Amino acid sequence: MSQGEFQRDAGPAPVAASAIAARQLRYFDFVMAAFVAILLLSNVIGAGKVAVIHLPWIGDWPFGAGILFFPLSYVIGDVLTEVYGYARARRVIWAGFVAVAFMAFMSWVVVALPPAPTWTNQAAYETVFGQVPRIVLASMIAFWAGEFVNSYILARMKLWSGGRHLWMRTIGSTIGGQGVDSLIFYPLAFWGAAGWTNDLVLTVLVTQWALKVGWEVLLTPVTYLVVGFLKRREGLDVFDEGTDFTPFRARV
Repeated sequence: MSQGEFQRDAGPAPVAASAIAARQLRYFDFVMAAFVAILLLSNVIGAGKVAVIHLPWIGDWPFGAGILFFPLSYVIGDVLTEVYGYARARRVIWAGFVAVAFMAFMSWVVVALPPAPTWTNQAAYETVFGQVPRIVLASMIAFWAGEFVNSYILARMKLWSGGRHLWMRTIGSTIGGQGVDSLIFYPLAFWGAAGWTNDLVLTVLVTQWALKVGWEVLLTPVTYLVVGFLKRREGLDVFDEGTDFTPFRARV
């Protein structure tokens, strides 16, 4: 498909991803920073806690507390792929992966350092920042696989649809990406772990996936606003024609 053959909604002229490899972009760095910040904070604060909500006619229903904010990283991932293309989204995913790895290493080192005799908060510090290697490994693998599935599906659907129906692409990619993320993370992190029955793992897994997709649907108007703003300001609408979709590289 040539550049002139793209069919899409009105807006900035479509360009192939390879045409902007060396181009300076006004907002890309800010979007990448937001992605990494949300990823790190949601992993530190919410990943290991099971909260509960009372549903009418159902009763108490458990869910992972990270669901409240972690899906924002998928929304930003959608924005990155939609506006800047798969290659730049891939670069951001790798940046996030390395940031999470360093966070886990830093947490391990700081928690392991012997506390001063006058500092009495070691137990609380270990509770908050102590990292279980199994959970860290599960989180990193699930994030890496889920984000790449999400970005790949969205980029491919953009080509198939000729750039139309953004809502279909963002929701469709989230169904796939978040499905892979949840299917990897919860069994790998909690199957057979103390306090986690097999039924609880499956319940939280399905609930997480459904809530993440639901978040994506609810945030679709916001996604449209952010995507429209960035495309207008950057003056581009990237299509991944001829893109090498391998995840095993970080070069644009």
